[in-house]
Amino acid sequence: MSGHSKWSQIKHKKANTDAKKGKSFTKIVKEITVAARSGGDPDGNPRLRLAIDKAKEVNMPSENIKKAIMKGTGELPGVNYEEVIYEGYGPGGAAVLMDVLTDNKNRTVSEIRHILSKNGGNLGESGCVAWIFDKRGYILVDKAKVDEDTLMSIALDAGAEDMKNDPKEDNYEIITALETLDTVKNAIAGHKMDISLAEVTMLPKNYVPLEGNAAEQMIRLIDALEDHDDIQNVYANFDIADDTLKS
Repeated sequence: MSGHSKWSQIKHKKANTDAKKGKSFTKIVKEITVAARSGGDPDGNPRLRLAIDKAKEVNMPSENIKKAIMKGTGELPGVNYEEVIYEGYGPGGAAVLMDVLTDNKNRTVSEIRHILSKNGGNLGESGCVAWIFDKRGYILVDKAKVDEDTLMSIALDAGAEDMKNDPKEDNYEIITALETLDTVKNAIAGHKMDISLAEVTMLPKNYVPLEGNAAEQMIRLIDALEDHDDIQNVYANFDIADDTLKS
């Protein structure tokens, strides 16, 4: 979930991670399978490498990872997932972008439309909000264990585009181009610094402030979308106060 105070939102999202571990495994297996279509060697397939890293973070057994790769490369039979991006609007007109992997597009789009309409949003046409987002590498590093100037020097020398320090947050945000995400991540890890998150994400160019009922409705909408089996990632451009996110 991307928006203002990203890390606060990640913490909000991860509060339910343990309860949804089975669902998390299912989504990561899908991502590994689809990523492996472009090659089963993670050294030559950055998308697969990131998916495997994500699997390891949730302690997925190596046998599960291996089978998912083999399904993607065709060595084992598997489901043929289609990659789709759906776009729409949430409460207050906030933009919502969804990465989807599905074996039944008609079923999935119907269910997404229902979730959106039930929570104050609506599904839009292709291209209606995609222009609001930029695809970037995104890294979070724990502030408590690093020196800001040292981290900035390492990140920028490795090719990062920007580093942000929100005083209210526990992590430094590092933005990279897609091509340099791995290089920057490895440079930081090579200096024994704790990386909280490293992923490809969609960063909004602008934000829609939400308060009161609209803010609460948006949080419910994001939770419902992220809980859907076929939705891999949800991005939105809302700006909600931290105390509302944490309530």
